[in-house]
Amino acid sequence: MIRFENVSVQFDQRRALDDIDLTLGEKRIGIVGANGSGKSTFVRLLNGLQTATSGKVLVDDFDAAKDGRKLRRHVGFVFQNPDNQIVYPVVEEDLAFGLKALKLPKDEINCRIDEILARYDLTEFKTHPSHLLSGGQKQLLAISGVLVMEPRYIIFDEPTTLLDLRNRNRVERAIAELDQTVITVSHDLDLIAGYDRVLVFEGGKIVLDGKPGDVIPRYREMMA
Repeated sequence: MIRFENVSVQFDQRRALDDIDLTLGEKRIGIVGANGSGKSTFVRLLNGLQTATSGKVLVDDFDAAKDGRKLRRHVGFVFQNPDNQIVYPVVEEDLAFGLKALKLPKDEINCRIDEILARYDLTEFKTHPSHLLSGGQKQLLAISGVLVMEPRYIIFDEPTTLLDLRNRNRVERAIAELDQTVITVSHDLDLIAGYDRVLVFEGGKIVLDGKPGDVIPRYREMMA
């Protein structure tokens, strides 16, 4: 369960979020809105990448302002550009990075890496240079790097923007198969059409909130 209690975020003279108060308990939540509407600021609050100017963000038992480091173990974040997320030059080294920080036994680290590579048909690329992967493979590696940490929640920030149609569909299937709660920021309205709930941001406020079948057509009208 995620709870926002009268949350605002101020950047100098600009208010990025304005008194957000809501509870999120659905399994699949889509976030849409024009650029600069506040949606990215909203999701960055969920794992401590951004802190609230006022109000409180609660994720399960964690206060995002006080428990940021612990929270990031439970809330994974997949960025729009996987090159900003892939740290190490070899695939298996990149996947091992976070696991070593948890001080897990070497056998468990290797087991988790092998399982996640097999899940996304990346086993043959285990010792492959990360930067030589295709765009779709890089995005799957970025997802794998989050999943291998076994988070409760996964946030996707524009996960299909840089992909061709085949890889976009592949990422869509990967997200659909996840057991974790998923929160997706996207301009790709088809990607979130089957979600449980969609929030629309404008001017730092939530202006629409409901089932995608109700919200998305109204959002299209707003943007016409």
